[in-house]
Amino acid sequence: MSASKARHTPCQNRRSRETGAALALRRAFAFPRPMTTTAHGTLGIDFGTSNSAMAWAPAGGAAQPLALEGSATAMPTAVFFNAEDRLTHFGRDAVAQYLAGTEGRLMRSLKSLLGSALLQDRTEVGHQTISFQDIIALFLGELRARAAQTLGHAPTTVVLGRPVHFVDDDPQRDAQAEQSLREAAHAVGFTRVRFQLEPIAAALDHERRLTREACVLVADIGGGTSDFTVVRLGPKRSGRADRSSDVLATTGVHIGGTDFDQKLSLETAMPLLGHRHLGPQGREVPSRVFFDLSTWHLIHWLYLPRALAQAQALRVNYTDTRLHERLMRVLQQRDGHRLAHAVEQAKIQCSETDATSTLDLDTVDAGLLATLNPDNLHDHLQALLQRTVACAQECVQQAQLQQAGALDGIYLTGGSSALKPFQQALQAAFPGVPLVPGDLFGGVASGLAYSGR
Repeated sequence: MSASKARHTPCQNRRSRETGAALALRRAFAFPRPMTTTAHGTLGIDFGTSNSAMAWAPAGGAAQPLALEGSATAMPTAVFFNAEDRLTHFGRDAVAQYLAGTEGRLMRSLKSLLGSALLQDRTEVGHQTISFQDIIALFLGELRARAAQTLGHAPTTVVLGRPVHFVDDDPQRDAQAEQSLREAAHAVGFTRVRFQLEPIAAALDHERRLTREACVLVADIGGGTSDFTVVRLGPKRSGRADRSSDVLATTGVHIGGTDFDQKLSLETAMPLLGHRHLGPQGREVPSRVFFDLSTWHLIHWLYLPRALAQAQALRVNYTDTRLHERLMRVLQQRDGHRLAHAVEQAKIQCSETDATSTLDLDTVDAGLLATLNPDNLHDHLQALLQRTVACAQECVQQAQLQQAGALDGIYLTGGSSALKPFQQALQAAFPGVPLVPGDLFGGVASGLAYSGR
């Protein structure tokens, strides 16, 4: 199935520029050609910014999500290097180890580093240094080991998901991001590695449940990116060898759940540490430390001696030095990830219950609380949601549908697609088009396994 005829544009730059690099990148977006599979099946891995999932599609059969932690078929993309037992923990176990106060190092949002100059930087873990690309490989290796435990053999062929753009408006860095992920997969024993666009993989999974032909907008809202595809699906189309004409348009923007979390942290938690606080000279406290403290993959840098010294030097910029004491307490206690986790959970609870949620910041200051209500959730995220929905509208415009009501539905996948403010914004942009919630965490992995056939 080839997607080479679809148009792929970062939504904040709508100029059409078919440079050689862009054309090569476009061709790299083609559906994988049929490949030789291991033990008569195909493994699909959805390596996500916030969560990861795997699925196995036996030859001629339905894709089966693979259990990763107990019965859970998705797990946080998290690695914890335990300094006490000198073991490496993954997923929910990694987060739990950190939240329990175990001495060690938590790494999350590793996918966000792909395409970044930071990827090859080395960081100290225990008594050794390791690159961030090696940490990504370590996580992929754990996924492969867990797949082997379930399947009874270690797969050597894999289809990996990728966003429409790892890096917006920079084809060279985007291609490098894919290559880095490929190298990480090769390093842990995958000898044949193919890529598939995540929204197209979601479409392939959704198609298995359709009983009639439909024109669908697939909305894949993950932790780091939001990707959209307009595609024609249906039982009669699913068996075609060439599906290139069915993919009408594909767009993506580098906005996702971690961006929502960052914004909410800056609006609810960081002011309690001094964000936007006016100092003795009437100027705000420099904001970089608060942005880094609200960004999962940057938090650990703030624990380095130089960063701690820079944060300590900010004291002169505070009128209320109690706020600075809170900031330093978070950094010295290495509670940044705990704070980010509290914001994420408050977001989820507020969206799911449509009621006020509370952030317990007692470890920062006794009795300290922050709240998030549905109105705040909507207002704080409005600008990000508008950009995300604009990307969806751009995708539909590029598809050049003959009539405005040609969409039969909007298929939702990715954890952040469940956010109520997003769904409300999407419904307002496409009135009358039904929203179809899919498998938020496993659909892409299943589609990846199907696409490898």
